[in-house]
Amino acid sequence: MSTDAGAGRLQSFSFESRAQRVLFGHGALSQVAEELARMGARKALVLCTPPQRAQAERVADLLGASAAGIFDGAVMHVPIESARAAREAAARLGADAAVAIGGGSTVGLGKAIALESGLPILAIPTTYAGSEMTPIYGLTENGLKRTGKDPRVLPRTVIYDPALTLGLPVGLSVVSGINAIAHAAEGLYAVDGNPVCDLMAVEGIAALGRALPGIHADPADTQARRDALYGAWLCGTVLGSVGMALHHKLCHTLGGSFNLPHAETHTIVLPHVLAYNAAAAAGAMQRIAAALDAGSAPQAVHALALANGAPVGLQQIGMRAQDLDRACELAQNAYANPRPVEARALRQLLQDAFDGVAPRI
Repeated sequence: MSTDAGAGRLQSFSFESRAQRVLFGHGALSQVAEELARMGARKALVLCTPPQRAQAERVADLLGASAAGIFDGAVMHVPIESARAAREAAARLGADAAVAIGGGSTVGLGKAIALESGLPILAIPTTYAGSEMTPIYGLTENGLKRTGKDPRVLPRTVIYDPALTLGLPVGLSVVSGINAIAHAAEGLYAVDGNPVCDLMAVEGIAALGRALPGIHADPADTQARRDALYGAWLCGTVLGSVGMALHHKLCHTLGGSFNLPHAETHTIVLPHVLAYNAAAAAGAMQRIAAALDAGSAPQAVHALALANGAPVGLQQIGMRAQDLDRACELAQNAYANPRPVEARALRQLLQDAFDGVAPRI
C-alpha cells in the first residue's frame, strides 16, 4: 500500500506512467482525423457494436479517405470469434490503425486486434467503462474469460467528447459509472498502490458520485455528463496503473462464464466485495466513503445504485441460483486481495449479491 492508513505516512512505492495523448472537451471528436495523422496512421478500421453503427459512420465521414472501413461486430466480453473476424477485416482492408468508438466491448475488440497485429488504437469512449486507459485485455473462449496486460493494447490516443455520451441511456449511464467507481475503489487497496493513483481514485469516485444522480435526474445535464466522463477517465487510469483484486476476479468470472452484462455485474457485486474487504482495508473504505460523502463505503455504493434505478441483485440480470456454487469455485483463484479468499465467505457474498440484499457490514 502507498500510505499508512492510521498516520498518513508515505511508504515505499513505485509509479509507472504510460505515454498516452488525451483530448477532453465538448466537440473534441472533430479532431479525429488530425489525431489519426498525428499517430502516423494512414488507414483506420472503425470499430463499433451494431447499435452504434451511426456513430461509427460519423467517425468514418470525419476521417474521409483515412477510413478503411467499418467493422460493427463488437460483442460483450470479446469472444475469440469476433476478435478473429476483426483482425481478418483489418488485414483485408489494409488498415494500419483502429479507431474504436463505443464502450468497453468496442475498445476491447480494438485491443484484441492490437494484441496480435500491433496496430495502434485511437479510442473514442461513449460510456464510462475506462478500458481506454488500461493495457488490460480480455478474451472469452469456450466459456472462460482470459485477461492479461500488454503495452501493445493501450490506446495511443483517447478522445473524450462529453457530447457523445448524451445519448447514453440513463440506466446504462448509472451502471457504467458504478463500474468505473469499482476500478478506483480496488485501486485504493491494491498491493501495488501508490499515492498518485490514490489521489486520482478519490477524485474520480467523487466526480462520479456527483454526476450519476444528476444524469438520473436529467440525462441532458451537460455538467453531469462532463463530470462522469472526467471521473471515468481518472478511474480507468487507476485500473491501468495498479493491480486488481477480488471484485474484478468475480466480475470476470460472472461475465465470462455466465454471460452476465459487464457494467451491471460490477454494480451489483461491488458493495458486497467492499463489505468483504472492509476490516482488512479500513483506510481505503474511509477514502471511498468520504468521496461519496457517506459514512460507509459499502452502503454508499449500494445506496447510489438503488437511488438511481440500477439493479442490485444478480438474479435481476439473468444469473441462475444453481450456478452460484460453480461461480464460487471458478473465482477462488483470485487476484491479490486484502482479505484472504475464503470459500464459505465467498459463497455467502455471492448469495447476497444474487438476492440483492444490503451489504453485510
